[in-house]
Amino acid sequence: MQGNLRTFVLMAVMTALVMGMGWLLGGQGGAILALVLAGATNVWAWWNSDKAILRQQGAVEIRRDQAPELFDMVATLAQRAGLPMPKVYILQTEQPNAFATGRDPQNAAVAVTQGIMRLLSRDELAGVIAHELAHIRHRDTLTMTVTATLAGAIAMLGNMMMFSSMMGGRDDNRGGGLGALVAMIFAPLAAGLVQMAISRTREYEADRTGAEISGQPLALASALARIAQTSQRIVNEPAERNPAAASMYIINPLHALRMDRLFATHPPTEERIARLQAMARQG
Repeated sequence: MQGNLRTFVLMAVMTALVMGMGWLLGGQGGAILALVLAGATNVWAWWNSDKAILRQQGAVEIRRDQAPELFDMVATLAQRAGLPMPKVYILQTEQPNAFATGRDPQNAAVAVTQGIMRLLSRDELAGVIAHELAHIRHRDTLTMTVTATLAGAIAMLGNMMMFSSMMGGRDDNRGGGLGALVAMIFAPLAAGLVQMAISRTREYEADRTGAEISGQPLALASALARIAQTSQRIVNEPAERNPAAASMYIINPLHALRMDRLFATHPPTEERIARLQAMARQG
């Protein structure tokens, strides 16, 4: 219930952003059109955003006979977490990373990259999968997936406004070229800040719950350190093409090309590791 309320509030905030951009672009008529488009996008995102994200990130669903060790690990951890068995996907990138998606535990998926399967030990990989299952159990995945979809739509609208301004636009646009410039810069930034605020809180909680599910907080801490170190050297091309989905990954996949911490959607990895180490000391 709490997850659905949080998603509803998020949708309302982003709908308001889209309406504001529509007003700047076309006055009252633009705001009304933006509201209609935002409403349609919200409905579509609620039911289909998980499939869109998986497709955008190049995820391929696997069966047990294709990767039995991974499949059985997910099944065991899901049972331990009290969750239905999620679908399992492989991401065709060598950057070590993972994410979960789905509107509820009955329609969830866990996706891991080829790189993470090669890099991590069995216990470390179990910690990562348990972290993603924690997101599913907390129902973060709906918020994460819808946010990624709507933030991408807002960024696209900002680009459209920039193009409209460059082409001269209409004379009755609110604020003229300045209004388009403000919308172009601040609406995508505001959407990103909403993502950041949600992401940082939920990552700490997913780390804690994931460590409880796997029973090995130090293995998850080690996995975070290795992923963070290696991911900065390897480009995740699908994530770079669709940066709005960066908040869904266990470690920011954009570090390879985008080092500006202003747009970081995750808390500092060092702080996450310290919390897990403290958890291990407390038994």
